[in-house]
Amino acid sequence: MKLSWLPVAINERYDQLEYIALDDPRAAISQDEEIEQQTNLLTTQPKMGRTGRVKGTRELVISRTPFIAVYRIEGQRIEILRFLHGAQKWPK
Repeated sequence: MKLSWLPVAINERYDQLEYIALDDPRAAISQDEEIEQQTNLLTTQPKMGRTGRVKGTRELVISRTPFIAVYRIEGQRIEILRFLHGAQKWPK
């Protein structure tokens, strides 16, 4: 399976990491590595995330971070739709 990030999810990811980097650049790098490693697992284990709060989605809680990647499975493609902080209300 192929993994792709929608532009909104990419922007949310980098906004969150930039905010962390203001206080602790090493923590931002470490969390980005966790995000990359764990989301890449979706290519071989697409259903590892829990059932999403929005119909047709799944949610990967990214261990050792406060983040959740919201994704859907489209044929042979995994699309990361949103990238949220666990404290964010989702959906609105």
